[in-house]
Amino acid sequence: MFLTIDPADRRPIYQQVADGIKALIARGELRQGAPLPPVRQLAADLGVNLNTIAVAYRELQSEGLIAVKHGSGAVVASRTSIEHTDHELRGPLRTALTQLVLAGLPRGRILSMVGDELRALTRGAK
Repeated sequence: MFLTIDPADRRPIYQQVADGIKALIARGELRQGAPLPPVRQLAADLGVNLNTIAVAYRELQSEGLIAVKHGSGAVVASRTSIEHTDHELRGPLRTALTQLVLAGLPRGRILSMVGDELRALTRGAK
């Protein structure tokens, strides 16, 4: 599993880790049932506190993306077990699009960026 931490990123480290794992799942690089590294191992690999990784794993678990079994570790959960309403899914999309509009990007450029990101995320995914 390949994750990196960007010290210049404004997001907290646990959020960078959680978002990185979400992207790996979305791209199909981590499939249902795939084990995640133990908290201590990932913390050592990334050079961060193990509590930071534990918080990221708890967030992913609360979102239904991973299942954590004490003693067995964490695995990627089934995508079909994740239920979201249309409203819940549109919220983060609207926030991201708002940021792009406020940055002054023209509509065509925004649509191009969205298309590029969607293609990158779905490459290799079922």
